[in-house]
Amino acid sequence: MKKTYGGSCHCGAVKFHAAIDLAAGTAKCNCSLCFKTRNWMAFIPTSDFRLLEGEQSLRDYQFGRKTIHHHFCGTCGTRVFARAVGPDGQPTVAVRVNALDGVDPAELLAGPVRVFDMRHDNFRDPPAETRHL
Repeated sequence: MKKTYGGSCHCGAVKFHAAIDLAAGTAKCNCSLCFKTRNWMAFIPTSDFRLLEGEQSLRDYQFGRKTIHHHFCGTCGTRVFARAVGPDGQPTVAVRVNALDGVDPAELLAGPVRVFDMRHDNFRDPPAETRHL
């Protein structure tokens, strides 16, 4: 069941609300950026995401095919969410679960975690080893 979570960057300049069903699962990725930043995310439709404060503080980083906008706070550097078009062609937000405020760790652990092997451009199969992600 979806629950609305508040989220923010470390310094509080960027704040958002996101309706997420954590029990439906979250995801990790092993691409070069996600690996270095230990990205753990929940994918939601843009209609379930609302930026409350900090539009002017957001910075955008893109790499590779430049299809994903990785947003982070320009003041503290916290990566808060990314925007892209999902495999179904719909606009999607990947919320960094580590940017959610006050989320109970049990909620994060209750749902499955899918791992994408994007280091090898393989969206379907997980990498052979995932414990380090």
